[in-house]
Amino acid sequence: MILEIADDQRVRTLTLNRPDVLNAFNEELYHATAIALGEAAADPEVAVVLLTGAGRAFSAGNDLNEMQRRITDPEFNQQGSHFSTMIDALADFSKPLICAVNGVGVGIGATILGYADLVFMSSTARLKTPFTSLGVAPEAASSYLLPRLMGRQNAAWLLLSSEWVDATEAYRMGLAWKVCEPDDLLSEARRHAEILASRPISSLTAVKQTIIAPTRDGINAATAREIEHFKVLMGAAANAEALADFTGKRGPAE
Repeated sequence: MILEIADDQRVRTLTLNRPDVLNAFNEELYHATAIALGEAAADPEVAVVLLTGAGRAFSAGNDLNEMQRRITDPEFNQQGSHFSTMIDALADFSKPLICAVNGVGVGIGATILGYADLVFMSSTARLKTPFTSLGVAPEAASSYLLPRLMGRQNAAWLLLSSEWVDATEAYRMGLAWKVCEPDDLLSEARRHAEILASRPISSLTAVKQTIIAPTRDGINAATAREIEHFKVLMGAAANAEALADFTGKRGPAE
């Protein structure tokens, strides 16, 4: 099962479960996560969702083998992507969302934090948004959400540099709410989740809705802008070269 789901004390824990590829998101995992968020939102017994990863990673981001396939296989590319399905589910999620970043978070494994209400991060975890190193544009409305969350300059460094940011720096930037020792991460995240889950769900959703309502139009507009840039850049020279380096499929030098 690529997404493990467990309930306890009105907290639903979603665990990304592709540890052999560092929980990279493929189409199946995007779809499963979107469905799980929708089901949690509709379930009257679920007050809070806690998202984490199995193994040593939170998520290594988009499955780059699938990204490469979108360039080389027009039929696969025409099928569309459940990436946007998951982003819509995150943007519309009506209950508190807590992320427990247990290891590396790359790409969507970092930008997904823009949708979290609370982020707990292991002291050994690191984050990276490798868009410029892959020759592509930002994703998941990160160009809008991260400046609001972290401030313009912190977000600019994260999105422009493709450099790693460790847990201490993520906390300083405002991307992480608490940094925990690795063995304490889930217990601390769950302890706070259970505090929230002890409150009336109707009140939790009212607070969440009033927080996110002003951002929905901004998320839509940013997503549209990012998609347009992504369409232009994906498969262009810089992106194709970066993906070829990653997948080992670069042809002979011309």
